[in-house]
Order: sequence, then structure tokens, then C-alpha cells
Amino acid sequence: MNPWLLWPLGIAAGIAGLLLLALWSVRRHRAPSLGIRCEGDMGSLMASLAGLSLGTVVQGNSAELVYDHAFFDAIEQDIRGARHSVHLENFLWKQGQVEARVGQALLEAARRGVRVRVLLDGMGGRRMSRPMRRELRRAGCRIAFFHRWSLRNLGVLTDRDHRKLVIIDGLTALVGGHCYTDAWLGDRAPALHPPAYDVSVRVRGPIVHALQGAFSENWAGETGELFAGDEVFPPLAPAGNIAMHAAYAKPERSAPAVKILHHAAICMGHRRIQIQNPYFIPKPEAIEALGAAVQRGVQVRVLMPSIRVTDNAVVNLAARRNFGKLLRCGVQLFECDKGLIHQKVMTIDGVWSAVGSSNFDDRSFDTNDELTLGIFDADVARKLDDLFEELLRCSRPVSLQEWEHRPLHRRLQEHVCYSLRQVL
Repeated sequence: MNPWLLWPLGIAAGIAGLLLLALWSVRRHRAPSLGIRCEGDMGSLMASLAGLSLGTVVQGNSAELVYDHAFFDAIEQDIRGARHSVHLENFLWKQGQVEARVGQALLEAARRGVRVRVLLDGMGGRRMSRPMRRELRRAGCRIAFFHRWSLRNLGVLTDRDHRKLVIIDGLTALVGGHCYTDAWLGDRAPALHPPAYDVSVRVRGPIVHALQGAFSENWAGETGELFAGDEVFPPLAPAGNIAMHAAYAKPERSAPAVKILHHAAICMGHRRIQIQNPYFIPKPEAIEALGAAVQRGVQVRVLMPSIRVTDNAVVNLAARRNFGKLLRCGVQLFECDKGLIHQKVMTIDGVWSAVGSSNFDDRSFDTNDELTLGIFDADVARKLDDLFEELLRCSRPVSLQEWEHRPLHRRLQEHVCYSLRQVL
């Protein structure tokens, strides 16, 4: 090659390297130190947990857990009862029975004058059928896509909107892990593999204002539209006696709120920590915090789908790479064969629960836009712990001996997949 050609190639490579370094330095944040001292129970520590995750404790709410395919019955019912506004935000929407059901409810709402705003992730929502998209827009629904593939989004294409949220009239909200695909029909769609099982929570009360603010954040970012008034932010009287807080903010240079929430809550447990999550790849500092919890006498149990029923074998293999560290720390791991156990749930000491969209992995904690509710209520925590026990019946514990004697090819697969964890 002509040596004179090497100069422009070298300059171009240097510029590209500097741009990549600049992008990395802008996006990186310092991992939180989990050596915090936590005196007191979850009730007294809830204000600290909410504040650390950039929220505030909101009193006077009600909570109703909605399981599996019953979610779609609940959302149809709520949309059909809407009088002023329906706001729907989700990561995944595909053509099928669920699209037909929810789409029809949205169409009917728009045709009777309800303002319908639908925000879907630009990657996960692109499989909404074109006829449904056209029909919704023709009826007056506004549809936006978060970070669609385009040059203007080149620097944020890895940032996905993974939140799952529906708000009706600013009065009622559904938060959790459900997506709009037929796999989430669970037992009603046995031909689909793997069937997905999930948990969301329907809430009423003053916390709905915070959730409406979470929706507004990304809606305004994609459309430029702000909304106000009693139709979307109505006066909210107490609807119950449950204290809640919402975590969703992603500050520059600091860890996202959902990461702080999950990691700090581990440090606050005194008796029992139970995690149900489909994609469990804790960072080293979280593994150490879970181990420290065991050392202070906390029972720590984690339930996840087995590789046989997961929808993402790469993530499952990446998770298994650190099973040895967790097991040696005394963390109990269980793999469920029922199906894709998709709920993102954590309970602490039988009184505090986290329910939302966040997986326990690098992508959710460091990159995605997520939403998690912290709920201080023994009844909610008991129901989620009961679900844990029920799923244990179709699960098997992971033993350290089994993990240490896994074949060489599986070890190689795990290491390769773990190296990709930032982009999974």
C-alpha cells in the first residue's frame, strides 16, 4: 500500500477512536458502593430508599396484583372505562390476539373522544401490524416510537424504552412486566413456546401522578408534546393506606434510579430477600451485597426460568457464569421449568416489594429506561412470596457440585455469553 495513504487512514481511525472514547466517557457512571450502614427495619428505611432512588414516599395508595393473562382482561376493562385519557408505554408489541384485543379497546376509546397516546420502543414495537397502526391513527390515537432507527438517534440506539405502563384518566395505573404479544397469554396459548407468566400491579391514589410524570418524560422527548390539566393530572384523594415510591430517573454520571433501588434494598434486608427475575446477571458489587446479606443472617433466594424454557438462551448462559460465586456466598438459586417466568419482583423481609419492568442485569440497570414501584405493604409482599413458593413446586435448586462439574463446552459458552452482557 502507498505509504501516503496510511496518513489519512490513521487520522480517520484516530478520530473514530476519540469519538468512541467520548461516547463511552459521557455514558459511563460510577458503580454505587454497597457498603452502606442500614440500621432499622424497612418501614423506617423506606424514606432513605426512595430518596436514594430519586423519588419520594407517597402515602394513601391501593395496590392489586394482576397475574399472567388476567392482565389483558384488566387493561381492556380499564380502557373501556376511560373518560378522558389513556396513556400506554411498552417495550414489546406484536401482531396477534393480544394486539387485536387491546387495539380494539384503544380504538373504541379514541372514537368516543378519549385522548389516546401510545408510546412503544422503536425496536420492540416495530412489529405492530401496519393495518392496526393505520386504524389507530385514523381513529385519532397518537402513536410514537422511542429511539427509532435513524441517523439522528445513532448515539442512543442502544438505549431502549423497557418500561411497561398504562395510565387511565390519571387515576389508575398498571405497572409491571407484561408485554403485548400472544406469548403473554400463558396457559391460554399453549402452542407458543415458551409461554410467558408475569405480574403487574394496578394502583390508585396519589402515586399515579409520579407515574404520569414517568410517561410524560419519554412522550415529550419523542413528540415534544406536554400535557396538563385535570384530565391527565386530576386531584388524587387517598385510595388506600399503602405507601409507595417510583424509581425511573436516569441522571447523568450517576447510577440510574432502578439500579440504586435494587442494590440498596439488598443492603437493607434483615430476614429474607426473594428475587423473581427472568434475566438475573448481578454485577460483582451486587453479588458481594447478596453474600454480605447471607453473612448477617438473611435468607437469600432467587428464582429464574431454566434454560429449557427461557426465551433468551444467551442471557441464561451469561447468568450461569457467576452461579458459583453466588452459591459459595450462600445464595439459593432455583430454575423453574413452568415457562418464561417474566415477572421482575423482589421482596424484602415480607413487608416491602419491588414490582416493575427492570431485569436484574447490566442492560436494565445501566442502559434501558425502566420503571419500578417500591411498595410497603405486608399483604402485597405475602402474595408475591406465596407466588415464589408456588413456583418452587415446578423448579429445581441449583447445586454448587452440579455447577462445578458442568462440561467444558458449557463453561466456554457461559464465558462468551457473559462477555456480551452489556448488549444483551
